[in-house]
Amino acid sequence: MPEGSTPPPDPPASPAGGPEGPGPAAPTTVEVVEGGEEVGRLPLPRRDRGEIFGVASQLMGAARIRVMCEDGVSRMGRITGKMKKKMWVREGDLLILRPWGFQEGKCDILFRYSRTQATYLARRDLLPASVNMFGEAEAPQDSSPS
Repeated sequence: MPEGSTPPPDPPASPAGGPEGPGPAAPTTVEVVEGGEEVGRLPLPRRDRGEIFGVASQLMGAARIRVMCEDGVSRMGRITGKMKKKMWVREGDLLILRPWGFQEGKCDILFRYSRTQATYLARRDLLPASVNMFGEAEAPQDSSPS
């Protein structure tokens, strides 16, 4: 290297983690492929940040929602400020939550899956059994006497 020149800066570590950056190598998104073409990406809970799945069970008003979490705890969910106008949550929607560290019964709602997205995750077995109500349940065969 010639005199007076500075070495090139090191490339920044990737925020999602990987071989050169900190953090787990687990994927934080899932690619949605339908009919042989990629449709989009779905975010998954980042376990290293304490995020979990949950299902909206009761709408309380004022951007508050009662949520049944995958760990079996019912929490009061709060839609954060920038998401209040963008996120419309209905009962039965699949959500990504971040429980509060200082109050066990509360959490922040980070993302809402559409019904189609939730069904896709259920088919791919990416949902825990405690919140998997989106799978294609087969109707029991009715054996009526002939």
